[in-house]
Amino acid sequence: MDDRLAHAGSAFINFRHYAPDPKDHGYRWVDIKEFHFPAEGAESVDGGELLAALIGHEQFRDDYAGGGVLAEGTRHGPYWLRLITPRLYEPVGQEEAVRILRDWVGPLGDVSSDLEADLRREVFDRLAAADAVHCLGELGDEAIHDWGRVHDCFHEFVLIDRSAARLTLVVAADD
Repeated sequence: MDDRLAHAGSAFINFRHYAPDPKDHGYRWVDIKEFHFPAEGAESVDGGELLAALIGHEQFRDDYAGGGVLAEGTRHGPYWLRLITPRLYEPVGQEEAVRILRDWVGPLGDVSSDLEADLRREVFDRLAAADAVHCLGELGDEAIHDWGRVHDCFHEFVLIDRSAARLTLVVAADD
């Protein structure tokens, strides 16, 4: 399946660009990567198979610390890539995913209307359209790579929208 999962585009929301005071953004950002899978049979494709394809995809080899995607990368966010498996992704409801993300944004207080609009379009609308949502669970200290603690918070969701034959990887973090 990994050769049939096609990267269709990415978006990056840096909270710094929305803060009137540069110290008020909390070093928060959201990275969104969209993938398409074959529409034929999309309604019955196994979620575990899609997660495995995502983990095997080159775009998943991103340390989210300025290094970008590395074709031969060994890190994914704060974790060693080799330790991430589809079993570590826990199914969560849309409401729970929204709560986690809103709680993460919460300490900033009221966000600007522009940031709210971009979060709605890039994250929350996709979340509402998904028929399955998976959250990367806790991997434990042994999974954190040599400099993986640069992230204070790291939230990762995989949104599967079978009707659109779309998988979206959403990473929300601060560093």
